Amino acid sequence: MVLPETGTSVAAPGPGGSSASASASSVTPPTGAQRLAAAFAGHGRRAALMPYLMGGFPTLTESRRIGEACQDAGADVLELGVPFSDPLADGPVIHQAGTRALAHGATVDGVLEVAAALAARGPVVVMCYANLVLARGPEAFTDALGQAGASGLIVPDLPSEEAPGVLEACDERGLALVALVAPTTPADRLALICQRARGFLYAVSVVGTTGERGTLSETSAAVVARAREHSPVPVAVGFGIATAAQARAAADAGADGVIVGSRLVRAAAEAADTGADPAAAVAEIVAEMARALEL
Repeated sequence: MVLPETGTSVAAPGPGGSSASASASSVTPPTGAQRLAAAFAGHGRRAALMPYLMGGFPTLTESRRIGEACQDAGADVLELGVPFSDPLADGPVIHQAGTRALAHGATVDGVLEVAAALAARGPVVVMCYANLVLARGPEAFTDALGQAGASGLIVPDLPSEEAPGVLEACDERGLALVALVAPTTPADRLALICQRARGFLYAVSVVGTTGERGTLSETSAAVVARAREHSPVPVAVGFGIATAAQARAAADAGADGVIVGSRLVRAAAEAADTGADPAAAVAEIVAEMARALEL
């Protein structure tokens, strides 16, 4: 088959998982960017479903279980957050989860171990703030991502003008550096961002931080439409999607992917605080959203 976006041919698996045209040992594994392209092309729904989870919350072990539960419930791609002390793009629910994860000893390396376990089952995009990337250096950080099997990287506080070094490091390792656009992004800047888009374009549906909203933002359809005009990669919408109905509405508005974060993190926190199973609580919501996105 030919993977979208890259045009790279990969032999289709034959009986027993072997290649139809060559042995498994002779087939080059797909890059992270190729895995993302295949996930968006092959989800079989109105839009790809991308749950967000905070690495290390409630604990590293539990965050792995939550990720696996999301995958079993129908996630096409996972967004795995790395906890950070000053998360500028995150609202109170995700901010609090990150704070608790740090208090429980979560580290970048610990979260990347979670990423490695989840990436063995499906594409994982790591969401990380710029300080953590730059502290190690783009090359060392992306080396670690590649070793963990991650497919891509989201750095929400990395301006486009300062992104070339990280972008180059990601490109060299087959990782997708996912860019973000917002309702306030002007046309000329949108075009520039889309020129450097990899994997998918993250369309922020609101002006503000992450968090649940009662209704899907009226700007969502316009943001998606503007992004799709310029983007060479799929457009996924996030920030504010909290219900199955909102997920379906985002897909109906033209989004190629739907990202759900705060609602799932809140469900995990409420379950953990009451002695229930966080993974089961999150999986229930993900499964409902997967059903809502069925064709």
